[in-house]
Amino acid sequence: MEDLGSQTLRRIADQLQCYKAPGLIEQVENINGHNTGSNFGIIDPLQGENNQQFACVNWREKRAAVLICLFEGYQGELRVILTKRSMKLMSHPGDVALPGGKMEEGDVDDSATALREAMEEIGLDSRLVHVVANLEPFISQNQLRVVPVIGLLSNIEDFRPVLNCDEVDAVFDVPLEMFLKEDNHRCEERVWNSNWKYVFHCFDFEMEQETFPICGLTASILIRAASVIYQRIPCFTIDLPDFQQLQRALSNDAAP
Repeated sequence: MEDLGSQTLRRIADQLQCYKAPGLIEQVENINGHNTGSNFGIIDPLQGENNQQFACVNWREKRAAVLICLFEGYQGELRVILTKRSMKLMSHPGDVALPGGKMEEGDVDDSATALREAMEEIGLDSRLVHVVANLEPFISQNQLRVVPVIGLLSNIEDFRPVLNCDEVDAVFDVPLEMFLKEDNHRCEERVWNSNWKYVFHCFDFEMEQETFPICGLTASILIRAASVIYQRIPCFTIDLPDFQQLQRALSNDAAP
């Protein structure tokens, strides 16, 4: 822990050592009849053999991990490293994402996947990152089981980005706390599987006269990470579940 240097990072490391991901039976929080987004009720499809929604999915082949790499900014705020996906990519070109990707055969665990992908995409040396926790799995629109891996970077100056131009167009960082605030937050009503409505979160981050929309799965993961680390719920309220809450509700309905 001494290697983390910052008192803030050491406190987070100590806090997350005690973190326990919520189970499938944990209920989504509701305050005054509104879903707050404070607990996304992320489902783990490996639990519950009777889950009809995901029974045919091979989760080893459809397993991925992303790295939530946190560091302390110059004003003492927590910041997270993000990428803008290359416009050359067939899947989600130009989207903002966390470093990460699908598990490969040589990866021993989710942390290994996240760290390897971060090195391949932006040149982040795994020796600079202190992994402290994994959050509960998220389910992507294309049914990937995505595990967010939280890692701490003690000195941002040690990170010299080297971008893989085939995968990444830009790397930047944002304050983690923004994902709990109503500022720059917007949401859209969407429909999944023809008849299930859910809310799609999006945050607009402006930097050097460019706006980076942070949306969808990445936004949901960072709302959850911020809620866990700051131990408080977001300021915004919504009347619909987000995609993760929807998947959990469907999973519960499928259980006997």
